[in-house]
Amino acid sequence: MSKQPATRAITILDIQRMKESGRPITMVTAYDYPSAKATDEAGIPLILVGDSLGMTVLGYDSTLPVTLDDMIHHGKAVVRGAKRAHVVVDLPFGSYQSGWKQALASGIRLMKETGCGSVKLEGGQRSAEAVARMVEAGIPVMGHIGLTPQSVNALGGWKVQGRTPREAVRLIADAKALEEAGAYAIVLELVPTALAHMITQRVSIPTIGIGSGPFTSGQVQVFHDILSIQQDRVMKHARQFADVGGTMVDGLRAYREAVEDGSFPTAAESFYMDERALELIRRMTPSDADDMTHAERVLREANEAPDARVEESLAPVEQQIAD
Repeated sequence: MSKQPATRAITILDIQRMKESGRPITMVTAYDYPSAKATDEAGIPLILVGDSLGMTVLGYDSTLPVTLDDMIHHGKAVVRGAKRAHVVVDLPFGSYQSGWKQALASGIRLMKETGCGSVKLEGGQRSAEAVARMVEAGIPVMGHIGLTPQSVNALGGWKVQGRTPREAVRLIADAKALEEAGAYAIVLELVPTALAHMITQRVSIPTIGIGSGPFTSGQVQVFHDILSIQQDRVMKHARQFADVGGTMVDGLRAYREAVEDGSFPTAAESFYMDERALELIRRMTPSDADDMTHAERVLREANEAPDARVEESLAPVEQQIAD
C-alpha cells in the first residue's frame, strides 16, 4: 500500500500568490497545540502566535509583560499542531526596540527554537532597518502598523489610527517603508476602511486587516474573540462565529453536577479486575500489615505454586486500560 504524500506547508510565496489572484487571505491567532490543530484543520492558511496571548491566555492587561521566552514556549506548541498552515510568531515588546542587532538575535531565536515560518514585529519606518536586516539574514518578516498594541501607552489608548491627514500620510509612508525593507505582508490594525484600501492599493505585498474594513488582502482575528471563549471580551471588529465559551461553561457545570449527585462515574466509565487477583491483593495487604515484607512473601508463594495464574489474572485489567 503506497503512502499518501505529505501535505505541503504554506509558504510566504503562496501568500503572495493569493493576493495576486485576488483570493482573500484568512489568518487566526493560536496559542497552543489544540487551538493550532483546530485552526489548521479548518483550512486557515495563516496562524499568528500573537503576543495578544498576554491577555487571552496569561491574564495580563496588555501585551507588554510578554517575554521572548513566552513566545517561544507557545510558538513551539502551535508549530506542533499546525501541519499545513504557515505559522507567524510575534516579536514581543523589549525584544527588538533596542535596534536591528537585538531584533536579528530575537528573530533567530524564534525561528530556531519554534520552527515557525516567519516572524512579525510592530512599527513602520522606525522598524524598517530591523526588517531589512532580518530579511537579509533569511528571516521572513510580517510588518504591523496602525494600532500597535505594544505602543498603546504612547498612542493614548486603544483607538483607531490614521483619521487625520497627517496620520494617514504617515501610515502610507510606514507601509511603503516596510515593503521596501522586504516585509512579505503587513497587518493593518484599527485603520479606517478607506485608508486601509488606499494602503492596499499602494503596496505590492498583502495587507492583513483587523478592524480595518473589507478591502485589505485578508483578515486576522483573535481565536478567543471569534469563538466567544472569553465572554467578557467583546470587540467591535470581531464577529462571534460560535459560542464556545458558553458551551464550555455548560459542560463544566454539568460535570460538577454529575459528580455531586453521584451519576458520574458509572460502571461504563470504571475498570475491573479478576477476582483471583483481587483476593491475592487482599492476602498481600492485610489491615494489620505495617510493611511490604508480608506482601512480597505472599506474592512469591503464589507465583511458585504449580497452578499459578497471577499474570493471567492481571491481564484483563491491562487490556481494559489499553482499550
